Amino acid sequence: MKADLVIKNAKIFTADRDNSFASCLALKDGRFVYVGDESGISGYEGEVKDLEGRFVMPGIIDSHVHVTLGVAFEYMDMGVHIECRGKEEALRKMAETVRTNPGLKTYRFMLERKSLLGDDITKEDLDGICPDGEIFILEEECHSAWVNSKLLERFHITDDTPDIAPGLSYYVRKDGHVTGNMYESTIMKFLFAEAAGLSVDNIHDALVRWVDFCEKNGVSAVFDAGIPDCNEFHERVYKELRDMDRKGQLPIYIEGCYVCMQPGQIKEAVAELKRLNLEYNTEHLKVRTLKMFMDGTLKIETAALVMPYEDTKKTGVTSLNKYEIAGVLKELNREGFDLHLHTVGEAASRCVLDGVELAREELKDDYNVKVTCAHLEIQDDGDIERFAKLGVYANYTPWWHAGNIGGDPHKTWVELLGEERADKMYRCKTLWDSGATVTWSSDEIYYEDFETWNPYLGMEVGMTRNITEKTKAHEWHRTDTAFPSESERMSVEEMILGYTINGAKQLGIEARKGSIGVGKDADFLVFDNDLLKAEHEGFSYNQPKEVYFCGKKI
Repeated sequence: MKADLVIKNAKIFTADRDNSFASCLALKDGRFVYVGDESGISGYEGEVKDLEGRFVMPGIIDSHVHVTLGVAFEYMDMGVHIECRGKEEALRKMAETVRTNPGLKTYRFMLERKSLLGDDITKEDLDGICPDGEIFILEEECHSAWVNSKLLERFHITDDTPDIAPGLSYYVRKDGHVTGNMYESTIMKFLFAEAAGLSVDNIHDALVRWVDFCEKNGVSAVFDAGIPDCNEFHERVYKELRDMDRKGQLPIYIEGCYVCMQPGQIKEAVAELKRLNLEYNTEHLKVRTLKMFMDGTLKIETAALVMPYEDTKKTGVTSLNKYEIAGVLKELNREGFDLHLHTVGEAASRCVLDGVELAREELKDDYNVKVTCAHLEIQDDGDIERFAKLGVYANYTPWWHAGNIGGDPHKTWVELLGEERADKMYRCKTLWDSGATVTWSSDEIYYEDFETWNPYLGMEVGMTRNITEKTKAHEWHRTDTAFPSESERMSVEEMILGYTINGAKQLGIEARKGSIGVGKDADFLVFDNDLLKAEHEGFSYNQPKEVYFCGKKI
């Protein structure tokens, strides 16, 4: 039988649980036509490549990234970083920047909310610094911001402007008046105001950089998690991706989404998803998923918890309740679409699980929605077994599993959550062992040097729960000690499976991708060293020697 390429003498980790290892491959027309040992490869004729024992694995699948958001950030001025001890020092430093740079339309800054030491900045404070220009301050997690009166006026934000999701995505008010402080998706119109001015060439050039990163690192497929409340720009990027694919310039498979932030707009969101599904349907681009935010983040206490935060005794809120989730699922089930949710706190994922349970009880065998809970920083003991039982995918960002803030993150999380919960964060191994389908992602939003998009960084930290001087990571990500608990450390096989076949299942492309098997797309990576035997510390420096997408060597 004819083959385009015959590979012999390799150590092939197939990610197929029924046939985990092979030594030979044959490829034809971009697909695997043989996977096995020497005894069966003799019947294939074609170019022969002896890999001399090198390690081979399937292409990487990153199950939660932000392709379109990365384009917007590519051209954004992130502003002057302010390090301070308290509000007054922050205002003084910002005032000095305005004084020494007169006449700018907009002054941008970035600071960490906790550096204000419990105080807050108001629009009046910022108006005093700059009465004639605009001031935008982005909180370091990019989930909240402060603006002055000029920016509020530009975007027509008044005391009567409704919140997007009360208690979660909202404008802070005092005595009924907006203060200029805002949380979650309310910041997006301010954050990406200039993105509308980007040209097609701007968008294309940024995407080319991302494609190049994926090719070099063997990332063959991704789920794009979109941009909240910026669907117009989000779609502009999809238009360019579609055009690139039609020209043969997009070798990476992208499972796209439509983002809905407002609970009252579900029907409109599903209608938009149907439109996108028809308009962006090329070989490497599909749009079949609704993306929603159930809560926010722990550091700024917008993540929804079952037990309250240690300092404020608040629990946060979810954007939808379980009955609303069930309603969303029934809408999606009718149309054949899937649901992907941002769920940081245990109350957020519990609400999703409750909603799935309600929908499955009502729809029974007709239920067919893939549901993914992303991030899962906190999980309640009572919900662990429910993921597998209800068929909900658990998506983690493993490079966070060193604590996600550098230094001594455990101390920070103890202050917010108490010691017991801080010791039980990122429970990926517990969920894996329960039988749930666990997938991995980078969840990165900046292209820059793509350091934290690196799947081998994710694999390393998933195995070590630490970022040391041996890790391919910036110094500010390093942690003093491994983050608890050691029992949540994963094996390299589990990391590879989560980045391959499990990711393919989440995206609904397991018939074509995610493992090395006959009939599947010939996406595979060749390494000089055996990843299964590699040291866990420093694993992040691995990079494939050769990358093949659909049988073509990149």
